[in-house]
Amino acid sequence: MALPEGLKRIDSERVEVPKGLRPNMRTSGIIYADESLEGLVSDKCIEQVANVASLPGIVGPSLAMPDVHPGYGFTIGGVAAFDPDEGIISPGGVGYDINCGVRLLRTSLDREDVAPKIRELVAGIYSAVPAGVGSKGRMKVSRKELEKCTVKGAEFMVERGMGSESDLEHTESNGAMEGADPGAVSDRAYERGAVQLGTLGAGNHFIEVQYLDEIYDPDAARALGLRAGQVLVMVHTGSRGFGYQICDDQIRLMRSAASRYGLVLPDRELVCAPASSPEGRNYLAAMSAAANYAWANRQAIRYWIEQAFLQVLNISPSSLGMSMVYDVAHNIAKLERHEVEGRVRELLVHRKGATRAFPKGHPELPAAYRHIGQPVIIPGDMGRSSYVLLGQEAAMRETWGSTCHGAGRVLSRHQALKQARGRALHDELARMGVIAMSAGRRTMAEEMPEAYKDITSVVDVVHRAGISRKVARLRPMGVVKG
Repeated sequence: MALPEGLKRIDSERVEVPKGLRPNMRTSGIIYADESLEGLVSDKCIEQVANVASLPGIVGPSLAMPDVHPGYGFTIGGVAAFDPDEGIISPGGVGYDINCGVRLLRTSLDREDVAPKIRELVAGIYSAVPAGVGSKGRMKVSRKELEKCTVKGAEFMVERGMGSESDLEHTESNGAMEGADPGAVSDRAYERGAVQLGTLGAGNHFIEVQYLDEIYDPDAARALGLRAGQVLVMVHTGSRGFGYQICDDQIRLMRSAASRYGLVLPDRELVCAPASSPEGRNYLAAMSAAANYAWANRQAIRYWIEQAFLQVLNISPSSLGMSMVYDVAHNIAKLERHEVEGRVRELLVHRKGATRAFPKGHPELPAAYRHIGQPVIIPGDMGRSSYVLLGQEAAMRETWGSTCHGAGRVLSRHQALKQARGRALHDELARMGVIAMSAGRRTMAEEMPEAYKDITSVVDVVHRAGISRKVARLRPMGVVKG
């Protein structure tokens, strides 16, 4: 496919959106895409990358990862860094599902141990973890407890016996961002959040039982506790209605801020405020609360998955050997230190549908992984592979320590529903060796494999670009969808 008009190919993995392609661009844009993916970069994505490049205080280029597709304001797959004193913060640069992220659990089991009971295991997980639109959790928490959760994050669950300190050590930011303010969260958000802790939700969220079928870097795999044939579990979910409500509330609060601060926006979805303003600080405090809720949510789900394994397989915890590989966020804004033109500066990095990918030696990494780099967990879609990668030094130079987060949609949900009409997707997946359970047929249709780009092509781009390195490939055995 031909490169969209106006773009320039930098090299085999990078395409430039030149400064000046759209009015008021302050910098250029860079989209990570090889020739096989460039034709899937829509005009809307190019426009959104250019629009972000026009925002005040942006540092470096406006970036898009190879899983890029249109989002609210920013592309999904978008990365942008801003000066915290002169730049902005935008809810559109994080998204509605704040700290949607991925958690990978390893076990001591082999594929052969689980395959005979995979149908029962998927049913057990489906029963243990509430899923679907509006699903309600098994936990009952008071307003006061929920406020603690927004500050403590995953530790809130560990203190209740649902996990260990090791889980926290293997979670980005140790499972809690600093600066969260329970007072920045609305009553409506607390109402929604009180009943949804420990729930999967719907849409592209899932729990997948997988096995490791190929290793690309044996030394790194060994350091991550990974081996061929091993059974793993991947969890993909976020902050549920709590985070959605916070985003919705903050967008409403910020709508008048742009004119008040003299901000000229190319798109009303890029509603924002100066990061140093009361509105900007309030958003960051509320967003951090939602991020911490999401880490607590994934921690609770991790506990109930383990209980389902123990019950269905009738084995001991020591025989199961379930433990954390890592947990990464991919809808978040964080204050981080990065080198800019030879000088270390604090920047406010927005990652929307993009994963942190810090290299070896970075002080924020767990001690166990500091010699190899940060694990990067890239889920595919139902029926296709997922990947484990490691962050690389080039990511710090080029992408503010970021990489892709998944496959990226190529079909809208409406288009996917249309193409799935008349098909028995559960049966199709079963013939592929994947047992699936979902709260409804609609989600299965919206999330069918053809709705997404080829995950291998996406991962190969970031691998060849040097911003993250392939370690292992995982194949699905069973999946729970909302």
